[in-house]
Amino acid sequence: MYIKTLDPLSAPAAHLLALSDAYMASLYPAESNHMESPAALALPNVLFLGAYLDGDLAGCGAVKIMNDDGSYGEIKRVYVLESFRGRGVSKQLMQALEAHLVEQQVLLVRLETGISQPEALGLYEKLGYHYRAPFGSYQLDPLSVFMEKRL
Repeated sequence: MYIKTLDPLSAPAAHLLALSDAYMASLYPAESNHMESPAALALPNVLFLGAYLDGDLAGCGAVKIMNDDGSYGEIKRVYVLESFRGRGVSKQLMQALEAHLVEQQVLLVRLETGISQPEALGLYEKLGYHYRAPFGSYQLDPLSVFMEKRL
């Protein structure tokens, strides 16, 4: 597996993000989905990565450096194609995103995810994330889970 920067406006990224959108829409109402658009993922404060297995794009993930509620990185749009799940793709993406934050001297990482994603919650717990209250501009939502980790 290798991980490299991916243009969020490219066709391969658009395909992954469209699948991610459809998956999230099947789990949550629109008001509980807090996904970044491809244009937002292309901003200078965002790193968008693709994970490749055997030359195929298997998944993606992003981290957005924020300064609205202190300085932190926010994990966004971690998604792995169904045929590649269970092979550690999301774990390696998360580790690469965290390493980027450390390189940028951003030592706090946060995320928002949903209650209907037990695999994601399990991964974040195993990676050392702790539950917390909403942060930044997020509001309390019974379908959302907020987590953070000090790097």
